[in-house]
Amino acid sequence: MARFKPIHKGLKLLPVDFDRQVIPGSFEYALCHLVDRELDLSTFHARYKNDVEGASAFDPAVLIKIILLAYSRGIIHSRKIEAACRENVLFIAVSGDSQPHFTTLAAFVSNMGDTVAKLFAQVLLICDRQGLIGREMFAIDGVKLPANACKAKSGTRADYQRQLDRMELATTQMLEKHKNADTASTDDAIIKREARKLERLQTEAQQLRDFLKKNPEDRKGSKGSIRLSNRTDNESAKMATSKGVVQGYTGVATVDEKTQIIVDAQAHGTGSEQELLLPAIKATATLRNADTVITADAGYHSEANLKALAGQQINAYVPDNGYRKRDERYADQYVHAAKPDPLWNKTGQAKTAKCFKPADFHLADDHSHCVCPAGKHLYSNGSNCTINGYVALKFSGAKQDCVPCERRQECLRTPEKTQTRQVAFLQGKRDARENHIELMKVKIDSETGKEMITRRFATVEPVFGNLRGNKRLHRFTLRGKAKVDGQWKLYCMMHNIEKLANHGYAR
Repeated sequence: MARFKPIHKGLKLLPVDFDRQVIPGSFEYALCHLVDRELDLSTFHARYKNDVEGASAFDPAVLIKIILLAYSRGIIHSRKIEAACRENVLFIAVSGDSQPHFTTLAAFVSNMGDTVAKLFAQVLLICDRQGLIGREMFAIDGVKLPANACKAKSGTRADYQRQLDRMELATTQMLEKHKNADTASTDDAIIKREARKLERLQTEAQQLRDFLKKNPEDRKGSKGSIRLSNRTDNESAKMATSKGVVQGYTGVATVDEKTQIIVDAQAHGTGSEQELLLPAIKATATLRNADTVITADAGYHSEANLKALAGQQINAYVPDNGYRKRDERYADQYVHAAKPDPLWNKTGQAKTAKCFKPADFHLADDHSHCVCPAGKHLYSNGSNCTINGYVALKFSGAKQDCVPCERRQECLRTPEKTQTRQVAFLQGKRDARENHIELMKVKIDSETGKEMITRRFATVEPVFGNLRGNKRLHRFTLRGKAKVDGQWKLYCMMHNIEKLANHGYAR
């Protein structure tokens, strides 16, 4: 029978040289060199007032190294980070066997505030010094992540007021029930259970009152519309994602094409990407040069954004939602959707027109009217309209013709609600000089535009793949825009340090 060397399991005492655990060329080596020799941590040191009195504190340099090392290993929860500082040799070596408590780690990340932005800027300067920023193209994109907030506790002030009224009514009814129970013989267990229920109801009602008092107005959207508030984190927002609706923040990153360095990172409590383009443009103004190209995905496409970019003379490529339909490279994209799926058959029924189309109407030569399939005249109610960038002629039927018409079922989608038929004839595209959207469509459909779309994919998408896939950033653990923005910057700073390590920094 073959013989094998013994394998030792369990506890064993070994001499460990901490310096040899941090290997040159690794992420942790670059991290330690950066924090110990490059970064200015004076803003952190100014917080401590224990020169003469008070207990000794953990070195902020050590805490920064622990947090960034944990994020690089996909560990974001403070309890797991604390356990790693006790059990993982690499964490013990990087931290110098400090073993901070999880409350110390959580409080440090939560209270970093604006100092994170200063650290991010310092790391960015080192990346630039190492020649990792090319400034040829910046790609902007965002990711929507859930936050430490309860989605069920979202609503407007009117919603909260209705909830409060219902709670107060229920509280009054329960108090009356208790008064009646005092005069009758009732089981003590039932009385105690009802008392606990009443206490919970009164506590939640008081929380609602405090929230309404603290927030006298509804949150407003970019166009003045009402945005849902949230009682657990009022700066977060309900956002639709491919995984469903989440209560969270959008993390926006601006990535340089050369080595995928994140040159700007911001977190916003809104799911509307159109609001987030110009803040990213403003934040990168000092990093761009005259030849820097800006690219972004279709979520940032709007007339206002394109007009602002043109006004600043920024060479930008921001496609619209329909650019794939105009690009021959995506001609077969619907073939894959038609493939059978064992869980869900995506093939749909072919759509057939149920009503008369504009082609079924005859337009008069002088454009004064058109004739419907029933032979009735529809008269002009708009001769210079714009529909999806096209000049259109609009016509509407008369009530005396449409209401008694026998072909209403063929002409109107909802004949029981709609009285008259309207029809529009498209005459051609309106002059693109009047519309920045049309100008951008021409730019996107060019060979250079198609190339820029491909380069944008290759620049920014791997960054989010690294943060979400490799580093397991699936949610934010803090509350409040400032704190979430700091955590997002920490993750992006960790990504940049990883790029520094991969390109030979501190070897």
